[in-house]
Amino acid sequence: MAYEFDVIIKNGLVVDPNTDLNDIKDIGIKDGKIAKIDDNISATTAEESFDVNGMLVVPGLVDLHMHASTWLGGKYGHKMLAQAGVTSALDMSGPIEGVMEIAKDHGVGLNIACIEYVRPEHTVKTNNPSNDEISDLIESCFNRGAIGIKLLGGHYPLTSDATKRAIKIANDKHSYVAFHAGTMSYGSNIQGALEAIELADGNSIHLAHINSYCRGNIKDYMVETEEIIEALKKNPNIRTEAYLSPLNGTSAKCSNGIPESLVTHKCLQMGGFDATEEGLEKAIISGWAQINVETGGKVDLGVGEEAVDYWRSKGTDTTVSFAVNPAEPRYRLATAKRDNGEFVVDCISTDGGGIPRNVTVEMGLSLVKLNALSLQDFVMKSSTNPARILGLKNKGHFNIGADADITVINMNENKPYMTLSNGKVVMIDGYVCGSGTKIITTTKGEGAVRNYGLEPLVVDLSESGFYKW
Repeated sequence: MAYEFDVIIKNGLVVDPNTDLNDIKDIGIKDGKIAKIDDNISATTAEESFDVNGMLVVPGLVDLHMHASTWLGGKYGHKMLAQAGVTSALDMSGPIEGVMEIAKDHGVGLNIACIEYVRPEHTVKTNNPSNDEISDLIESCFNRGAIGIKLLGGHYPLTSDATKRAIKIANDKHSYVAFHAGTMSYGSNIQGALEAIELADGNSIHLAHINSYCRGNIKDYMVETEEIIEALKKNPNIRTEAYLSPLNGTSAKCSNGIPESLVTHKCLQMGGFDATEEGLEKAIISGWAQINVETGGKVDLGVGEEAVDYWRSKGTDTTVSFAVNPAEPRYRLATAKRDNGEFVVDCISTDGGGIPRNVTVEMGLSLVKLNALSLQDFVMKSSTNPARILGLKNKGHFNIGADADITVINMNENKPYMTLSNGKVVMIDGYVCGSGTKIITTTKGEGAVRNYGLEPLVVDLSESGFYKW
């Protein structure tokens, strides 16, 4: 029997600011696309129908900052994203081969992009790479399937001059370029964030997790928050996201008795511990440092002697989380608006994936219930804007013909109930049932993605919201 629709989502509160939808509707899906939105579509016209009466139905969440590679995030990242209602996401470190390896072996049907880290003695030779070296790295990233680069300044800084040159070269090539603020001059704090905006010099950058520079390391954290809001208002070329979790995530790897990441140093010092391997072990035992432990098909946070044993068994090469993000900056940055009504911070992200803080739905809808955000605001920040920034023109909205990426949310529990990606159910009631991965890439990376046995989803960054907001 031939059906008009493959799937119908019935009786949900459909919210989409792009199409001005905010009503109880049915959605008919055919060949992975939104085919019809109406008051009542008969279930007899579809091969499969889901009644989601009383639930919220929004365009699939797009997480503009997560980790799901062999280096950071690991094999459970895709599963954890689907359970969090995410349909598309940007891995913000790479390496691209590690992202595609995880996607090939552990994909659950999502759309994943990757930018690759710029790190001295790893992807560049020194902290002051030449223009040619930076240019070659960007072209290599494109050719291997990534869409650009991430400056890991807060963790592994370059000189200010090299950072500025890297931003300019990336813009000239229409590469995506994100920046965890920090250089050899300033750290991962409000000074580093303000320097990052200055170094952009009118060029486009994605200033990562803006809330993480407002922890009170230099001034009162609300003073820092208002400073960064005013700086962003004056620099509309800066794309930003903030996460709502109190937890950060950083590397627990140590070399010669010292944590490699400068962010780990700062987090240990904030808790009153020495920035050494011994200090980190003491912080884990005390519970200040929480080791990301793979267990039972997911990642949990571990503390105490058992977590130390796990960390040691991995040669210290794990992720560690610290509860260092004050509440007030997170909420203020999530809700601040420009004079024209647009958000100062474009998106809600998680910096999660395989790091257990995928709380966009849980905490984003808490702000809705507090009337700090509207439902339309929540969709704008968690789906519409990030899709636009990534150049995913057919995602982040419910126009007819759009990709059927849909997140269904139980509003009573602030919890995703169902995730559909490209018209396929990939998660229902916590059970992940999807397979495969589409890799968001450029025309230069299409061949590399196919060579990995994955399906490319090609975007044109020069026409994306990253460059043309």
